[in-house]
Amino acid sequence: MELEDRVGLPAADSAVLRRELADLVTLHDLIQWGLARGFAVSAVVVQDEFTHDVVMPATGGNVLVFDST
Repeated sequence: MELEDRVGLPAADSAVLRRELADLVTLHDLIQWGLARGFAVSAVVVQDEFTHDVVMPATGGNVLVFDST
């Protein structure tokens, strides 16, 4: 999974997040990863019949949004 940093995270935080997200492949992987860190999916936004955006609040008021196809 790729990370597109749209808020300008500190380099160290961005590196950790990139490293942790790199091994996630499925939505199940994402949910398990988030729950292990105290994050939970707060919304799923349906874009079309194949694409969904998965919204997960994170620390520091940040929100992670994952494009799922």
